[in-house]
Amino acid sequence: MFWFPIAIIGTLGLALFIVETIIAAPPYIENKSDHFDGKKFINPEGLNEHSYFDVLKWWFSGNDKGTWHKLSKKDVPPGPKPAPTVDDEEVHITFINHASFLIQVNGQNILTDPIWSRRASPFQWIGPKRMRPPGLNFEDLPPIDTVLISHNHYDHLDIQTVLDLNEAHKPTFVVPLGVDQLLHEHKIQDTIHMDWWDRQQLGEELSISAVPARHFSARGLFDRNKTLWCGYIIHAKPGNIYFAGDTGYGEFFKEIRRRYGSIFTSLIPIGAYKPRWFMESIHLSPKEAIQVHQDLQSEQSFAMHFGTFPLADDGMFEATNELKKELRGKPILKQKFRIPIEGKRQILTPEKTAKYFS
Repeated sequence: MFWFPIAIIGTLGLALFIVETIIAAPPYIENKSDHFDGKKFINPEGLNEHSYFDVLKWWFSGNDKGTWHKLSKKDVPPGPKPAPTVDDEEVHITFINHASFLIQVNGQNILTDPIWSRRASPFQWIGPKRMRPPGLNFEDLPPIDTVLISHNHYDHLDIQTVLDLNEAHKPTFVVPLGVDQLLHEHKIQDTIHMDWWDRQQLGEELSISAVPARHFSARGLFDRNKTLWCGYIIHAKPGNIYFAGDTGYGEFFKEIRRRYGSIFTSLIPIGAYKPRWFMESIHLSPKEAIQVHQDLQSEQSFAMHFGTFPLADDGMFEATNELKKELRGKPILKQKFRIPIEGKRQILTPEKTAKYFS
């Protein structure tokens, strides 16, 4: 009997080690970043990181969790097949859902944090389940030139989707420092890795900059912050397009505006924001998302990171309802910060107006 509990603990420990070996991300090892301390990356302005005890406290706190219900393609039909390319004077943005957008600009087709899988998880039998179908069918995508990955969390870097894209389209994958090693392990070689404030040319009239975000990285239990996280600025002929990825609030948004000037359009997260004591440092609230829009002096902003995967305590429609509440009585701001609809093409012109098309 004495050996029985030891055997159980040993078996669980071995199982944990095996799972961790399978799912953990390979670490960044080049040590060429001024916000990498040799072991992990450091957030801008610092961050009081939560411990695993805090995670357990949140999970078992008994907080009222918002309600979710699964929608089908009958409830949310996918949008029409996009055009292969678009005019140089326009930007077409199609919301797929969560943090996935199709951005068509300067003759290029760009995907952000693409995920078409049923779950945001290392395994498709457990983990946060997709509650809304993607706004575009995968097979209806135009030829994809570039894929932007903001960090390695499962709802932003879905390996199966990445593999499918690599097979079907052979795009270039732009990733933060260290994330390229995970893609290389899966036989994806066409990668560009970037540090904050790096700039990379993607075409004659198109380039991209990686910018800071306040978040963290991890795919396992013990690889936290071993790779970088970031947002992106797409420098295009019609104007700068900002994709925030996943982030909490910080003064670095004003620095982004100072360095790059006016932002033509911004894609800003609003969901997975409750409880605030736990999520405030890593996820924007709807109110903070509006502040980011204002800090960037964005001509047009669109909400994202809501209503698709239950990742926090807020319910399926809580983030969008809270954003509508914050925008109530502010008609100009309401026009400039919109909640996109899956599959709906938004056309932005050089006159900085946005129109919805089915």
